[in-house]
Amino acid sequence: MKKLLLCLIAIVLLVGFSPDKKRIINGIVTDGSTGLPNAAIATNISKRVTTTNSKGEFTIEVSDKDTELRVSYIGYVSKHIKIGRNNRISITLVPDLKSLDEIVVVGYGIQKKTSITGSVATLDQAHAFLGRAAGVSVSKMRMEKMDMVKNNESYSMINENIFHKAKSDPLSTFSIDVDAASYTNIRRYVNGGSLPPADAVRIEEMINYFDYKYEQPKNGEPVNIITEIGPAPWNAEHKLVQIALQAKVIPTEHLPASNLVFLIDVSGSMSDPNKLPLLVSSFKLLTDQLRAKDKVAIVVYAGNSGVVLPATNGDEKIKIKEALDKLSAGGSTAGGQGIELAYKIAGENFVKNGNNRVILATDGDFNVGASSDADMQELIEKKRESGIFLTVLGYGMGNYKDSKMEIMADKGNGNYAYIDNLTEARKVLVNEFGGTLFTVAKDVKLQVEFNPSKVQSYRLIGYENRLLNKEDFNDDKKDAGEIGSGHTVTALYEIIPVGAKDVLSGSVDDLKYQKTIQSGYENSGEMLTVKLRYKEPTGNKSKLIIRGLSDNPIGLNARSDNFRFAAAVAEFGMILRKSSFKQNANFEQVISLAENAKGKDEEGYRSEFLSLVKSAKLMAKDLLSIKDKLIMNEKN
Repeated sequence: MKKLLLCLIAIVLLVGFSPDKKRIINGIVTDGSTGLPNAAIATNISKRVTTTNSKGEFTIEVSDKDTELRVSYIGYVSKHIKIGRNNRISITLVPDLKSLDEIVVVGYGIQKKTSITGSVATLDQAHAFLGRAAGVSVSKMRMEKMDMVKNNESYSMINENIFHKAKSDPLSTFSIDVDAASYTNIRRYVNGGSLPPADAVRIEEMINYFDYKYEQPKNGEPVNIITEIGPAPWNAEHKLVQIALQAKVIPTEHLPASNLVFLIDVSGSMSDPNKLPLLVSSFKLLTDQLRAKDKVAIVVYAGNSGVVLPATNGDEKIKIKEALDKLSAGGSTAGGQGIELAYKIAGENFVKNGNNRVILATDGDFNVGASSDADMQELIEKKRESGIFLTVLGYGMGNYKDSKMEIMADKGNGNYAYIDNLTEARKVLVNEFGGTLFTVAKDVKLQVEFNPSKVQSYRLIGYENRLLNKEDFNDDKKDAGEIGSGHTVTALYEIIPVGAKDVLSGSVDDLKYQKTIQSGYENSGEMLTVKLRYKEPTGNKSKLIIRGLSDNPIGLNARSDNFRFAAAVAEFGMILRKSSFKQNANFEQVISLAENAKGKDEEGYRSEFLSLVKSAKLMAKDLLSIKDKLIMNEKN
């Protein structure tokens, strides 16, 4: 009888139990006429977050506990939308006239005078203000304010690489860089309605955002060198040399065990939907990739730091996700304290011959304790000696501190990505899981020697903050970049061949005491030699690979898709930077090059690039038009 009673109770409980139901809502966010790209949508209970695409459309999963969506977009009044029974929602936002009180035109977009670099008004808003010019004080738009906008985002200054004479300076040495944060950040700017500031444009990170699928390494080496040469698109008399590295692909099941510490910024600056809510969703995607042999701990920091989850096996996914769901933002930002604690936890759970890594997720706005760029660099350099690698994930806009995060990734044996939406999180943490988290070679350096009988001058495009002294190449104590499973690295050199007119490298008198050394290579076909040094992930002694490259007369259209697409990205970067060396670079040429070099484009990233260039082209044209109108209004 007792068993029968227990069975009846169990049946009643099962019938009464209703699991958390989920459904998909599709929608569009507009200003009443056009879609708003990159608007943030978040659920109020389950804390899921997404952003709109270039047409203002979005898809989000909601649970039956969710009662409303929060919709926000820079320059517009945020809106709370009740979730009804409809699975299709159309949302209209209205401009926040208070926040758009003062608009100024700057060299890279249109912004409020009192705004920050990331909080930009769209071009449509600027046009609306111009349309109401009679009611707006022109003094608020004076041209002298164009380059003086309060900027709470920070970017390290880039002093663009110049041309060097091959005869007097034949060696070019630099550390490789697999970071791609700059491209995603540029995309955020363009989708938000403005062109990025010049120092936010790191051309090597734009190029390395894309997958080129070069030939895999052979003979047990972790890295393969691939070279190609062709005409430079922006100057047919010059040559463009592509030097690419392809890291070996290690299947996920063969990857070593991971000891990960999620170091998460939960300070007040992380409260926006495109910060902590997006961060939590990102780390849930990463959690789904973990295996039973992996371990994860979660450390958070705001005014102080603390452990939210001790080291937990990767197959305990519900436990990890529940810990993530409990996070909330508030307080100041003691980033240095959090880093100290995260490395301590990682050290306590260190896996010999495994992947020991701290994954820092933040907007970089440290304001308590060690906070300056120099402080963070010193702190991370000390931690680097522990054998624990660092991945930095950047979130948000407005107070975004790119300069700090780039330094930390560069100095902490790590990589750096900017996450602006869940699709990007999936790319970095799912599609490129191995490359982001598993290092196959560390302290990777390149040194290129140019043959002066073939090369007058050369210029490395990008990598300005990765340059090394020529003596550093053979110094195994000198830190350099890391490359992960399946990652690719691409570097481009512009070359002025012997016989071509050289007006870009300047001129000096011939040296009186320099002697010509007969090397036997003056009449060879070699234009340059590439040397690569790398260490095994746990090694201390570097290994050397050498490749030579000869010139050839093949035209640009006969070059590979990889070569032409990388050239298009570099050209776009030079246009955005207003480079002194862009020569005949133009949007039309970038579009033509990229359209004919998309290849298979399985994930659609190259097609997205094309859309971005076309948007930037229209924006640049509109900015010139607006600038002319402002000048005319000022005169009148």
